[in-house]
Amino acid sequence: MTLQQLEYILALDKYGNFAKAAFYCDVTQPTLSLMIQKLEAELGLKIFDRRRQPVVATRAGRAVISQAREVLFQTRRLKEIAEEEKDSLCGAFTIGVLPTIAPYLIPHFFPQLMKEHPEMDLRIVELKTANMKRALAEGDIDAGILAKIDGLDAFKCVPLYKERFLAYVAEGDPLFAKERVKPTDLNSEFLWMLDEGHCFRDQLVKICQLKSASVSKKAYTLGSIETFMRIVENGKGVTFIPELAYSQLREEQRRLVRPFAIPEPRREIVMMVTQEFIRHKVLNLLVERIGTVVKPLLRP
Repeated sequence: MTLQQLEYILALDKYGNFAKAAFYCDVTQPTLSLMIQKLEAELGLKIFDRRRQPVVATRAGRAVISQAREVLFQTRRLKEIAEEEKDSLCGAFTIGVLPTIAPYLIPHFFPQLMKEHPEMDLRIVELKTANMKRALAEGDIDAGILAKIDGLDAFKCVPLYKERFLAYVAEGDPLFAKERVKPTDLNSEFLWMLDEGHCFRDQLVKICQLKSASVSKKAYTLGSIETFMRIVENGKGVTFIPELAYSQLREEQRRLVRPFAIPEPRREIVMMVTQEFIRHKVLNLLVERIGTVVKPLLRP
């Protein structure tokens, strides 16, 4: 039995498909399949029911997978203790980042940090809040960057920065003539907003007491902030952007930005880790670097 075999069964349990699990583990499908078969032979039981698609764990297999996850977690923890004791930045460090944060934050610190510290193996994955909490609890990521909301009490949250929400208004929209937008002004049918489940949308709806933008939702049931910005730029409706996005806008795009009236809606961005987190040297470097790069980009 090897740690590699345990990683293979966790990957197959996650993806339910041999090809996808092999790709994730960076091995060939026959290699992954053979190693799992050898583990099953050694244990004398079937871990997976291969007759079903997607592949699922057997009753006994679920117990094996649960223990494998714990073994790999403790193994990774031993390595982290060693790196922290050596005051080292080495070793893989995976950060989950909200899709409404990543495009506007990551370019400001990630390339320069990798240039200055080539020994770091820093990895970024975009995740929604619920998936990020799950991934952190299961050890799939080391930290998460997200907007602070209720329900994070089980984790440690280190403040990074606070940013305003800004309205992005089409030139033909009645709000374009206003210097500041009040929540009561947002009665347009075409409020381009993310689907439910995005905390960016949930916070705006809660803070601004927005009603459902029903026509917009029928017109575009999925989407991203960038997609909605392109729609607004072509003359239709209103959407919302985080303050950090403003620094990336061209002059003609900045013409479409309208701040909110006081009190301006804001969100607090935090770095989230588990209560048992060990790698404080890496964490402190990230927190310090992010704070330094965003400070000149945000209004006090």
